[in-house]
Amino acid sequence: MSDQFNLHHQTRLPSDPKFLFDRVECYYRERLDETWKGRHPMKGRSPGLSAIKLRSNDYLCVAADRRVIEAEVRALQASGHGDSVSRTFVHHEADGLNAFEHRVARLMGSEAAVLANSGYCANVGLIQAICRPDTPVFLDMKAHLSLWEGVKSAGAKPTPFRHNDAEHLDRLIGKVGPGVIVVDALYSIDGNIAALEDFVEVAERRGCALVVDETHSFGTHGPDGAGLVAALGLSHRVHFRTVGLSKAVASRGGLVICSQRNAEFLRYESLPVIFSTQVLAHEVAGYNAALDIFANEPSRQRLLHSNHRYLTNGLDELGYNVDLSRSQIIALEAGEILETIKLRDALEKRDVFGAIFLPPATPAKRCIIRFTVNCGLTRDELDRVLAVCAEIRDEVGLASWPSTRRRGRQARVASLPTALAA
Repeated sequence: MSDQFNLHHQTRLPSDPKFLFDRVECYYRERLDETWKGRHPMKGRSPGLSAIKLRSNDYLCVAADRRVIEAEVRALQASGHGDSVSRTFVHHEADGLNAFEHRVARLMGSEAAVLANSGYCANVGLIQAICRPDTPVFLDMKAHLSLWEGVKSAGAKPTPFRHNDAEHLDRLIGKVGPGVIVVDALYSIDGNIAALEDFVEVAERRGCALVVDETHSFGTHGPDGAGLVAALGLSHRVHFRTVGLSKAVASRGGLVICSQRNAEFLRYESLPVIFSTQVLAHEVAGYNAALDIFANEPSRQRLLHSNHRYLTNGLDELGYNVDLSRSQIIALEAGEILETIKLRDALEKRDVFGAIFLPPATPAKRCIIRFTVNCGLTRDELDRVLAVCAEIRDEVGLASWPSTRRRGRQARVASLPTALAA
């Protein structure tokens, strides 16, 4: 290869203009040096073979399942990557993408589905398509960032409401007028579950459209993994559901679940759908194999929730505030960034690996280490995690954490619906 195209040897690059240099310098000076004190929060240790990893979203352990892998291999051997075209050009009913969309729509009790390249693209494209600049958009304060980006893409103004507070939402709609209500079914930071029945009631009474992001509840909740909306019998009362296929499905891609009329509209109005090459044929084969596992092995879902209960009960007994966790996601909220880095280091030194979350994913003083539970964890592994969390309490200053001081106060959270308690 010519040195002209070999980046390892290319040393002469243009100087950045001042505005660009200053923008990048803010990262190095304000974040890396001043806020993080030179300790990059995302660059901890690498897990070894004996490590317990509580940072993957592969909740039902399908990523390495031979049936998923073999399905993808067969699809690659049969047709390679398929057509490298926009989803907008794929119309044939016999096409694998259309067949999967029909299948997942039936599973979730809806008419249609639209595939996108990621959950992020699904969320941005949905909000961008259905909202005009004058459309009121009411978002739960903890709604995923991609939903806020969709509002920005539409040129609309977001109106945030207090987390899981349907009464506050109702008052805001009374002042602003009807629009689009946006919530997560299951919140990715702390594992809390949305008060979906309350939000459906507000949406219907106020004449609003309701968007529910089911990314972290698809596969893990509901019959055959259909999600929380289906589990509560609300499929016919929610206008749009979105799903990121990188969690329980352990792949790449996203979905919008909706009416046939709205799906046809989205295929030609959602910019990420129009201007992205469609998901690949072997990925769709993997989706289908994962859905087969969800349907045929409900024990995985039961094991997941059993492991969650065991770990949260143990952490609660140790004094950690895990009151908000109603699912496979558990947040250890250490507070400031440096305290959270200290927690991460203490855990990783003892071979327990969670995921660190800090701004812009969290408020500056509510940074967390997130544990994500999966169905494959053994009791011995969970006991090791609890032993480590017991050992480090003084080292990480658990007693002084703001979340510890809040422990015992009544939180503004919905109780776990009876239909989901199994």
